[in-house]
Amino acid sequence: MLHTFHATRGMVTSPHHLASQAGLDILKKGGTALEAVVATAATLSAVYPHMTGLGGDAFWLISYPDGRTCVIDACGAAAAKASLALYQDAGHTEIPWRGGLAANSMAGNVSGWQEALRQSATLKPGLSLSELLKDAIYYADAGYAVSDSEAALLREKKAELAHNQAFMAAYAGRGGLVSEGEIRRNPALAQTLQHLAEDGLNSFYTGRTAQALAHDLQQAGSPLSAEDFASYKATLTAPLQTDIHGVKLYNTPPPTQGVASLAILKLFDQLPALEAEGFSHIHGLVEATKKAFLFRNAHVGDPAYMTACAQSFLNDTAEIKNLADSIDMTRAMPWPAPSQQGDTTWMGAIDSNGVAVSMIQSLYFEFGSGVFLPETGLIWQNRGSSFRLADEGWNTLKPGRKPFHTLNPAMARFDDGRTMVYGTMGGEGQPQTQAAIFTRYARYGIPLQQAVTAPRWLLGRTWGAESVSLKMESNFSEPLIQQLRQAGHDVELVPPFSSMMGHAGALVRHGNGMIEGAADPRSDGCVAAF
Repeated sequence: MLHTFHATRGMVTSPHHLASQAGLDILKKGGTALEAVVATAATLSAVYPHMTGLGGDAFWLISYPDGRTCVIDACGAAAAKASLALYQDAGHTEIPWRGGLAANSMAGNVSGWQEALRQSATLKPGLSLSELLKDAIYYADAGYAVSDSEAALLREKKAELAHNQAFMAAYAGRGGLVSEGEIRRNPALAQTLQHLAEDGLNSFYTGRTAQALAHDLQQAGSPLSAEDFASYKATLTAPLQTDIHGVKLYNTPPPTQGVASLAILKLFDQLPALEAEGFSHIHGLVEATKKAFLFRNAHVGDPAYMTACAQSFLNDTAEIKNLADSIDMTRAMPWPAPSQQGDTTWMGAIDSNGVAVSMIQSLYFEFGSGVFLPETGLIWQNRGSSFRLADEGWNTLKPGRKPFHTLNPAMARFDDGRTMVYGTMGGEGQPQTQAAIFTRYARYGIPLQQAVTAPRWLLGRTWGAESVSLKMESNFSEPLIQQLRQAGHDVELVPPFSSMMGHAGALVRHGNGMIEGAADPRSDGCVAAF
């Protein structure tokens, strides 16, 4: 039996149970949802290092009970020294996925925490940084039990991470392998978090922590410098939004793929799909995904370089109608198109005052660039490895340019007063999993936890695989799978509850103050509530 969790005072969901509990503790102490998410995110950095950390980027989507919605863009830009010539002179035709040259963009995550706390302080006096970072410091110092997903990824990715001796010493364990349940400590990370608690979060960019980071990055061969740290600051901006029947949907603007997530639901809203989990439901969402991804692949990146406006695309009712009308509800559109990769963590929190947060932070690939910085205990992201080494065009490498991001946290406001925050890790799969969860819950009335737990699919390439098939968990019904294959879908079956389908979660606050929540059995997470 699948049960959705309920509470009235506050709720947190994340892909690791210790992180969810850390966030809940902040809510119990009177903290806001924003403060709870900072505590959750910091703890994830300590106990889920294969997915996230201080050395990565983040995006926040925040809903206030007075109807305001805002976005924190904590995306770092390419280093000032990250020029095309740097890579060409080193003999590269593409940016490496791992190593110092992959660690070529600033980490915006900590500045995002700082902006979130600045927003929180406008609501009520804040808790101290020491309180917010306490659990993260404890687990980094005293240790945590390595999760099954971390152990499995270490074994799977060992060969491509072995270039960094500091990483192997810190993460590979005895004999180069690590087992689930083994206790892992990262005293350098604990010290870094303690320094941030003492000096303030901005010291990540201008203080002693920044100096240590810049030094270790330079030693690893990264083009990042102290000047890149000092010039960075997360920004507050407006969300993308669009209306479907009975709901206003929100997501993050470029450089994220939030427009694709919204477009999928906008297109599907116009398709005839009466039966949940039936052919028209799954086929319709997959075909809407293809249309949305074509726009994304052609246009979305750093907004300063885009030739099309994401919000204008969503507002163009004639274009959306034409795209919806072009979907054949009996046959699959030929595929593939270029796809995106990525790993990340999504988390959400809602407090008793109705502030709701949908937040996602990432290192991009598992363990990011694989560059472990021994003085600070951080792993640095490789988000900038997605840049193209070309003179011009989509997502080409330029100093100061933001890379395209698969990250996108989602939110919805229903006409009946409900507010929903939801999201997942999973790169290319993020918009698809969001669509699955949202349509199950909102269009078909499936209970929230069942909507997250039910079988999922993923169109395209993920986690370094070459396959661009329609991957489906094998616990979908056999008749449905056969229908999809007969319609021309290249279906590839994967085991049930596969991590490639993402680690999702969702929270919903009702008009009467009751909160319900769900966590993904594919993750190590839980819902924490009171």
